[in-house]
Amino acid sequence: MYTICLVEDEEALANVVKLYLQKAGYEVVLFTKGSDAIQYIGSKVDLWILDIMLGDDVSGYNVIQAIREKDENVPVIFTSARDQEIDKIFGLELGSDDYMTKPYSSKELVLRVNNIIKRVYKDKKEGNKEISYDDYIINLDKRTVQCNGKNVKLTTLEFDLVLLFIENKDKCFSREEILSNVWGNDYFGNDRVVDDLVRRVRKRLPKLKIDAVYGYGYRLS
Repeated sequence: MYTICLVEDEEALANVVKLYLQKAGYEVVLFTKGSDAIQYIGSKVDLWILDIMLGDDVSGYNVIQAIREKDENVPVIFTSARDQEIDKIFGLELGSDDYMTKPYSSKELVLRVNNIIKRVYKDKKEGNKEISYDDYIINLDKRTVQCNGKNVKLTTLEFDLVLLFIENKDKCFSREEILSNVWGNDYFGNDRVVDDLVRRVRKRLPKLKIDAVYGYGYRLS
């Protein structure tokens, strides 16, 4: 059973989300304070759901920074009543894998959790399959990217986008196709999130030749 750590200071919402996640088969650990959540870091957690504005002096941003100091790969979903683009970008830059604006559907949240869990923890193949591109080595089993022997930090979505391009070099993908392959068919949102994800991947992996196809999408040359 996968363990979800939910950090949400609105108790009514937290209890509803917890119930939906439990019905979906997850074990849920709930915190209403960021300070308590930070104390729990290091325990077995397969995915974190963090509200940005919490009831104490510790924000969701503080929590994810503490998480990333100990675990670079565990998926994190941010939730917030703030719908400012800068908040979403800042959260993604800190290493979150998704961002949901309140009020949101608990059913949609569960779908996004399901998609991330499926991508990150799918059954591993025998051996460590690796793909090379320029100076990058992409390990499909460990879901890591190395450049000249050093690991490159990538979020779940960033790795999945890299993998999509690496496995389909020279193929052009529309934004809708990228959404379907990376976020999943159940994603509800603007396809412009693709542009931001591509921007972040270009920044982290500058040697990837990701070309924009005007008015359509992207391809890796």
